[in-house]
Amino acid sequence: MPEAQETEPFHGGGGPAVPQTRTARHRRIVDILGRQPVRSQSQLAKLLADDGLSVTQATLSRDLDELGAVKIRNTGGELIYAVPSEGGDRTPRAPLGESATEARMGRLAAELLISAEASANLVVLRTPPGAAQFFASAIDQAGVHEIIGTIAGDDTLLLISRDPGGGQALADHLLRLAQKER
Repeated sequence: MPEAQETEPFHGGGGPAVPQTRTARHRRIVDILGRQPVRSQSQLAKLLADDGLSVTQATLSRDLDELGAVKIRNTGGELIYAVPSEGGDRTPRAPLGESATEARMGRLAAELLISAEASANLVVLRTPPGAAQFFASAIDQAGVHEIIGTIAGDDTLLLISRDPGGGQALADHLLRLAQKER
């Protein structure tokens, strides 16, 4: 049964505009659970509310069920929510943490980054043929605050910086990561 649309379709706060749809809510839940440990539905509801998504406990419980979310133990022994991974291995995993995602980005940059060229808040990355979408997905999953989003083709990837003049800093950062891992 489709949900009725809210009268306020977008959140206008400091974060990204999030439509009040089931699909957008599910995507946001997956993003939150993939980036930080969430121990309870009330904690998750607050995090969603911070993004302008107000949900009832019943809706949140249904969303978690539809997403296949389960409680797992993280490395600290706490029970946290996790959703199945995308792709072949669907095993729910705890969030990696900032240092692990940075290390993964460094390894991938060393393997895949051919060049990085900046202009204002944009960075054009070149990769071997067929690797741009994979690299873009890894960057998106890393949740780097300075990056609003990525667009990928076959061998070219566009990063969009949150800072209007931050493209060069992002390009330099990725090139340093690649050099450190080589």
